[in-house]
Amino acid sequence: MKVLLCCAGGLSSSILMKKMKTWADAHGEDLEIQAMGTGEAVETWQNGYECVLLAPQVSYRLKQLQEEIKLPIAEVPSLDYAIGNAENVMKLAHKLCDK
Repeated sequence: MKVLLCCAGGLSSSILMKKMKTWADAHGEDLEIQAMGTGEAVETWQNGYECVLLAPQVSYRLKQLQEEIKLPIAEVPSLDYAIGNAENVMKLAHKLCDK
């Protein structure tokens, strides 16, 4: 599964990205994930990604990004993002990517 994780600049999402990768490795799942800002995501979404997860702080851009990025997109719930609940975020990614 190839996931694009977006926040304002890619910094806070990199923490969650590492937790998701650790969770996927521990559960034998193949996960390729990249954290970046929304501006960069608009430029790189066509690089084989299957879905986009948005950090809560950029959820206001959801409708705009849905028009620009032709992939399934969802907001990561605030609590899961804040505490780095990789299991719940992976469930969301699976749902988006139909995995």
